[in-house]
Amino acid sequence: MENKEVLLTKLDKIHTTERGIDRIKKNLNLGCEDAVAYCKEKILDKNCKIYQQGKNWYCETGLIKITINASSYTIITAHVMKCFGDKK
Repeated sequence: MENKEVLLTKLDKIHTTERGIDRIKKNLNLGCEDAVAYCKEKILDKNCKIYQQGKNWYCETGLIKITINASSYTIITAHVMKCFGDKK
């Protein structure tokens, strides 16, 4: 099984905490109510780059990077990646 397939087969286990929901909504400037469903949609995007590094999974699509704990499948954070040359 390809490494990213491990995460994709556990998609139903992906969740986050209340604080995680608030953090994701703030970081991604989301207006939608279901931040977890939004993240799952991004993870399922055919262009999403999924890889595991240490204790976390990382999912990158477009300018969004989602971090998921590899053992609990908890979304830790999601944020917009800075572009090269950004001053922020």
